[in-house]
Amino acid sequence: MSNIKIYCVTDKEVSFLDNLTYEIGWVGRTETPKNYIECNKKDNIFFKEKYYSELTFHYWYWKNLQDLNVNKDWVGFCQKRRFWSNTRTNNIKSHDISSGNFFLNKAPLSWKNYDSIICSPIKVSGVKKIKLIKRGWKNLIKDPTIILNKKKENIALHFDMHHGYGNLNKAIEEIEQQDRNDFKEFVYQKDSFNPHIMFISKVRIADNWFGTLFPWLERCEKKIGFKGLVGYDKTRLYAYLAERYLSFWFKKYSKNKEENWIQLDKL
Repeated sequence: MSNIKIYCVTDKEVSFLDNLTYEIGWVGRTETPKNYIECNKKDNIFFKEKYYSELTFHYWYWKNLQDLNVNKDWVGFCQKRRFWSNTRTNNIKSHDISSGNFFLNKAPLSWKNYDSIICSPIKVSGVKKIKLIKRGWKNLIKDPTIILNKKKENIALHFDMHHGYGNLNKAIEEIEQQDRNDFKEFVYQKDSFNPHIMFISKVRIADNWFGTLFPWLERCEKKIGFKGLVGYDKTRLYAYLAERYLSFWFKKYSKNKEENWIQLDKL
């Protein structure tokens, strides 16, 4: 087993996390619970939390904590309801949750040939026709064949339907030149991505990722802004952009392995 430091980002106090070896990053608006790491001090973007979600803590880690982890083999991130798992099963008992036995806390030997771990993917194709018409009517006006061609139910279409029509294309224009065309091809050709802005990687990979991600999002802010970002699907636009870009970036710039994750909806 190798050294690993995992940070769980949450805006809600979760009691069973006390049984884990994870560090807990706090992005909530209330007083920071004891032993949780607050990210509204030092170099921070806490004022953007409404739009950036857990990225608020990721930025704070990058600017203020990363140098402390240079001797760790791996650093990783999960979030309040979604965790790295030691098992392939989704049938988790309450005892497994409270004891912490279920949650990944060490890097297995099977990772020795990789330098990053990302979530197993989710698919976005197969949407019901009525939902496609309701949410994707602007896309259908532009290309009516979408409704008959499942291959066109890609990441880009899904993003337009849920997170604001045209926002992804605006963001793509702000990506560095060496990635722009490749990322555009990725979102228009693929119908799955690795979700939740969760990853585990060698520290140098994390540094490169954050050094690419946050300057890009700042450029996106200048083009898209914050006005009009309302509702669950749109308010956290910059987190959703990062989620899609992570799938592309880690596959292009690291030796990655997909691992199991679990969602605990009752937390």
